[in-house]
Amino acid sequence: MDRREFLLTSGALTAASLGCERKTATANNLPIVDLDVDWNKAPCRYCGVGCGVEVGVADGKVVAVRGDEKSPVNRGLLCAKGYHLPGMMYGQDRLTKPLRRKADGKGFEPISWDEALDLIASKFSETLKEHGPEAVAMYGSGQWTVFDGYAATKWVKGGMRSNNLDPNARLCMASAVMGFVTQFQSDEPMGCYDDFEIADDFVLWGNNMAECHPILFSRILEHKRKNPHVRIIDIATRRTLTSDYADLYVEMRPNSDLAIANGILHLLVKNGKVNTAFVEENVVFRRGIEDLEKIGYGCYDDQVEHYKFKDKGRESSLEELEEFLNDYTPEKVSEISGVPAAQIEALAKLYGDTQRGTVSLWCMGVNQHVRGTWMNNLINDIHLITGKISRPGNNPFSLTGQPSACGTAREVGTLSNRLPADRVVMKPEHRAETEAIWGLEPGTINPKPGYHAVDMFRALSRGDIKAMWIQVTNPWVSLPNLERFEREPNDGKFIVVSDIYPTPTTAVADLILPSAVWVEREGIFGNTERRTQQWEKMVDPPGEAKEDAWQIMEVAKRMGYEKLFPWPEENWHQEMYEEYRKFTIGNGKDLATYEQLQAARGLRWPVIDGKETRYRYAAGHDPYVKKKEGVHFYRAKGYGEKAAFWIRPYQPAAEEPNEEYPFWLTTGRVLEHWHTGSMTRRVKQLHQAVPEAFVELNPADAQQLGIEQGDKVRVVSRRGEVVLPARIYGKGSMPLGRVFVPFFDEAKLINRVTLDAMDNISKEPDYKKCAVRLEKV
Repeated sequence: MDRREFLLTSGALTAASLGCERKTATANNLPIVDLDVDWNKAPCRYCGVGCGVEVGVADGKVVAVRGDEKSPVNRGLLCAKGYHLPGMMYGQDRLTKPLRRKADGKGFEPISWDEALDLIASKFSETLKEHGPEAVAMYGSGQWTVFDGYAATKWVKGGMRSNNLDPNARLCMASAVMGFVTQFQSDEPMGCYDDFEIADDFVLWGNNMAECHPILFSRILEHKRKNPHVRIIDIATRRTLTSDYADLYVEMRPNSDLAIANGILHLLVKNGKVNTAFVEENVVFRRGIEDLEKIGYGCYDDQVEHYKFKDKGRESSLEELEEFLNDYTPEKVSEISGVPAAQIEALAKLYGDTQRGTVSLWCMGVNQHVRGTWMNNLINDIHLITGKISRPGNNPFSLTGQPSACGTAREVGTLSNRLPADRVVMKPEHRAETEAIWGLEPGTINPKPGYHAVDMFRALSRGDIKAMWIQVTNPWVSLPNLERFEREPNDGKFIVVSDIYPTPTTAVADLILPSAVWVEREGIFGNTERRTQQWEKMVDPPGEAKEDAWQIMEVAKRMGYEKLFPWPEENWHQEMYEEYRKFTIGNGKDLATYEQLQAARGLRWPVIDGKETRYRYAAGHDPYVKKKEGVHFYRAKGYGEKAAFWIRPYQPAAEEPNEEYPFWLTTGRVLEHWHTGSMTRRVKQLHQAVPEAFVELNPADAQQLGIEQGDKVRVVSRRGEVVLPARIYGKGSMPLGRVFVPFFDEAKLINRVTLDAMDNISKEPDYKKCAVRLEKV
């Protein structure tokens, strides 16, 4: 019996090996029987899965957590990070007071909240007066609660009349957003987690689900244990823990997923696997600009300060698709991708099998891609042309990395071109609807989209942005090509950072504000499957820390925008939410009432008459679909209420290895840490498990370079360098000529090395591929 068979046939071990078990975890390992504990519900603070957590409180502190058995998401399980949530809150260096940079630029001094709020209001007001709304900006987060994001949207777009508001979700989910929007004219997936117990085949496109979404992966493994016919296909550029469980591992060259998807489509069309009736009833064909010289990659290295390319689609047809796909035979795709033709044929056979349900799953490997929107389009295309969509067990499903990237960044609309519930600033009717709900004069909202995340920081670097507020994110670790954003004190700009711990981002701030985290405040998150989850405040934050939405509202009031926030200080959360909810009613985005959320373990929108929706656009599931059977893409008004199949070609990466830089570099996460590590690295057990970042490389490459396990290695690109310990024998397995580095370690900044090439439509950077060389130190 090999390792994969052993793991799959050991039911208890399956979850345990992914760090997922049912248990109660206590702070400081205190025996739970010795504590008088009150329990309440909340979603986990970390990723976009939205696991339900029971939070135990004693003596005014969170002392224990356990998986919530009533939660339909995780059913009582938590991963390694979830079980250490209390430790995340109580690091010794929590920020507890507002801190202002000293006049000489060296260090910080504590000030009062009134002084801090007055300072922000005066700096932003002065900037607006002297330079206009394009000189102010706010950079937010997929970790913002709905309250934080809604307050920021009202302040920036309704108060300051600027659209320079963007979240860090631009760096992780923007390509998925634009994939859905370009094809269905509405964001968010049509499927849900129920598919993990229904589908027969799970195709993972560049997604290390075992480490990055272990709870959901454990559900798939349990389904497979009970139903041995279930198959897992792992399409990836490196072997990971996920590969150990796969029935088929498909190893591809970086960036070649575009060719593979087109190769699958080629065979589906050639072999008569097009669901003609479904396509004729529900699909239109479109084709965009494909000229590489016109599109470019938006890198700063190409002296691009503003990436202004705009895709323009035209009508196409199934006949044109057939002709286009002639270039994507299995043999040609194999040359591009390195994937054997037989595996491409196997993938096409799997997707074309009408007797088996197929779910495609992807995350950063597809989204953080110079053609991420195209790749999202192609995965959706495969499901559209086979009719395997909006049906139980048959769906394309993008996974999310942050707890409310969906609920806040995407649904509230905290992006530079968005307004709540799929509205955009460019459309007069959307601005008018928003102004009416917010009680603003017609014409208040600026119709010009603001800077997206990468351009926002380029504008800050140039000096075009004079005042910026950053909340709940750590861009001086997470932005690509970090060398560009070095900052000296007293440079004439004003940067505010709200966070719970000191980070490299707080280190460059002019003013630091201490924030409340998780259950230290009331909140709402929206998870990957459209599930909106509410929780109550359970403990007080330490010192003078305050929740982020309160900080924004207090500044807005000092700037004269108090009419935007008319609610009483004691009980504003519910009233704010119900105002926001007005945007969602009647358009297929309907959110549950606040009382319904308080009583439930989350509800999946649209919620009509208290009933959630499992599958969007599906007859018998979606209340907006009036058909007795089939699907109706009712949000896609511009396509005649049909979905758009986009023809998208293969194009090469922005940067490829050569003689001077012979290795591919990709970055990502590990099981034990989350994002930039500012929370998980302060948890003793998680930090001890993986105390520092590393460079993972192939044993043959290591031998050729004279590198042994643990040796220090310098990773060098055209932009920067970082020194890391070598990992040759770890959880992953690298092919020849490729290296992997996780990005959680602020002491070893791999983003000094990465390239700021970006997707041509979503403007999401590509962290997954650039060229580097290795030097033994």
